[in-house]
Amino acid sequence: MANIASQMKRNRQNIARRDRNRAVRSNVKTHMKLFRKALESGDRDSASEAYHKAARRLDKAAEKGVVHRNYAANKKSKMAKALNEL
Repeated sequence: MANIASQMKRNRQNIARRDRNRAVRSNVKTHMKLFRKALESGDRDSASEAYHKAARRLDKAAEKGVVHRNYAANKKSKMAKALNEL
């Protein structure tokens, strides 16, 4: 544990950021899973709605720096391709 005040503050900030990032990442994964389930059901309308929600979550996470922008683009591309094949 640090003895320097600025380092103790930095540690507190890192913990808060880690928790926030973990929540955002979990939310992204949840919406991607919901998209996959909607895709498997075969209902194009629900899959399209789930795609838009998941893509929005990915974009926001990439904008905040929680995930890399190329990761978000890759996932969105794969989801769009799967949606178009439906």
